[in-house]
Amino acid sequence: MHRHSRRAPAAAVLAASALFLSACGGGDGGGGTDSAEGKVAGEVTFQTWNLKARFQKYFDGVIAEFQKKYPGTTVKWIDQPAEGYPQKLSADAAAGTLPDVVNVSPDLAYPLAKAGLALNVEKAAGKYRGEYLDGAWKSNAMPGVSGVYAFPWYLNTGPMFYNKDLFRKAGLDPEKPPTTYDRLFADALTMARGSDRKIAMLAGTPSIEDFGRYGVRLMNAQGTAFTFNEPKGVQLLSRYKELYATGALDSQALTAVAESAGRKFEQQSVAMNPGSALDLENFKRDAPGLYKNIGITDAVNNTGKANMYVQGLMVNAQSKVKPAAVVFAHFVTDQRHQMAFAQQVTVFPSTKGALDDPYFTKEDGTDATRVRVAAAKSLKTAVNYTPVLMSDQMKTVLRNAVARALQGKQSPQQALDSAVAECDRLLTSG
Repeated sequence: MHRHSRRAPAAAVLAASALFLSACGGGDGGGGTDSAEGKVAGEVTFQTWNLKARFQKYFDGVIAEFQKKYPGTTVKWIDQPAEGYPQKLSADAAAGTLPDVVNVSPDLAYPLAKAGLALNVEKAAGKYRGEYLDGAWKSNAMPGVSGVYAFPWYLNTGPMFYNKDLFRKAGLDPEKPPTTYDRLFADALTMARGSDRKIAMLAGTPSIEDFGRYGVRLMNAQGTAFTFNEPKGVQLLSRYKELYATGALDSQALTAVAESAGRKFEQQSVAMNPGSALDLENFKRDAPGLYKNIGITDAVNNTGKANMYVQGLMVNAQSKVKPAAVVFAHFVTDQRHQMAFAQQVTVFPSTKGALDDPYFTKEDGTDATRVRVAAAKSLKTAVNYTPVLMSDQMKTVLRNAVARALQGKQSPQQALDSAVAECDRLLTSG
């Protein structure tokens, strides 16, 4: 359950959106209503996303508890494999067989919300909003569609690892890693100069998340056009161009992927790199020299908010057992059940107060708790920076534009203007 492994191919999602709209007529409502009043009874179909193999006992227990609390209800649990999940949602939506409660990420909820197949829980179940972290609740708000379309469920984020020894050798304070982009850029230049360009601060070029963390407006409020070519976006790319020219950004950054960047960090030729608890365990085993000098901090940002990966539970707006479906979706995502789930797997609850539990605040000397405590702290105010409409194809467009700018083939302004134009074209043709 790595935080990136559950992201759906957005091209398929956009194709699904067209299918949903043609199948259901589009618009808000789509044959369902936002009312969830009525008797909590009937059979609720509940669909998860690749969870049954590892967590059957947990979910069987939650379902049994719900059925005992609400006599007259039954829950039919369906678990779909990760492969082809967006296409399965598309087919079910077109056939009118979408389950009552569905595990979705925001990008998967979007076409369903546009088609009127996702219940607006802000309207139908707004009384529960105060139970959830504000950023988690808002992550299921959709551009151009009023409301919120899934209960927040489990969250994740990634810490930033840095090499304290490399910081020390460059004359930087190993106990004070950069927290803002201005400081990051200054420290990166110091690192490159101090090592005669042998050590780069970073191994990767800026992604759409970096533009968000920098404070760039990524899309207009209507969700109809991208805006990351605004002056602040150009400024960010210009600064990265400077890093690349001075050796503060690794020379192979233009072709780097997460695995190659991780190897550079492990080899101690890069001073900072994002990662997870699993990486920390690997460092301990494979790179003990690095491991003893590891520092853990939040990813750099100018907004005061880390990036959040979020899963949610959507209620089918056309469900025949809507009252029971809403109550069940809330039941699964309430604080007690989220805490229980988070203690079985490396995820974090989206409910207010849960991250103050000693499980997320007290270190016991192990690698797992070091990362867990750091991540939990940042999640309290985290937001999902990646627009739900930013497809994998669009991310490639941006990555190629960034490469052209860093290589001097286009100015940062020209590169971002062309990327925005192409992403807007893909958006309207999707």
